[in-house]
Amino acid sequence: MCNPLAVISTGFQVAQGFQAISAAEKAASAARAAGEFNAKIIERDIDLLEKTRGILNANFLVAANRAADAFERDVQGTARAGFGYGGFDMSVGTPIAVLRENAREFDFEQKVAQFENSVQNMQINDEQEGLTLSAELSRMEGGMTAATAQAQGAASLINSLSNTATTVYKNPGDFGLA
Repeated sequence: MCNPLAVISTGFQVAQGFQAISAAEKAASAARAAGEFNAKIIERDIDLLEKTRGILNANFLVAANRAADAFERDVQGTARAGFGYGGFDMSVGTPIAVLRENAREFDFEQKVAQFENSVQNMQINDEQEGLTLSAELSRMEGGMTAATAQAQGAASLINSLSNTATTVYKNPGDFGLA
């Protein structure tokens, strides 16, 4: 004879297993979505760094052009005017040496500014690479969390089916099998 309480009890065990696997799938989906969301935020930061690079380089070019104009107008122009006013021949001697020295100093300053701009661009590259790796890691963590949730759900289902099978095996009479 079939024991209705035993049948209901084993039915609940199986239902719990399926409910656990369903909940695990939802948790896995949420974990993947969270990993993807975090990765997209990180990738947005990469885009912001690229915009920062554009602004940095545009400012560098503007500053370089202004510096060149100011150098020619203020420094070299003042030297030419001073020597010319003093009656010196501008084609030879001290005036040319002064103008050349000024030009070398200006070239040095421009190369230093160019180097500093290059360093800032390398720092942006490094930051972007780090953020790219962080985005990949976020996706991997979401996948790992999802896989863990799915494995726990599958384990719960297997456990409930195993418990049901054990109950039926130990008490076959309760299920009309003896």
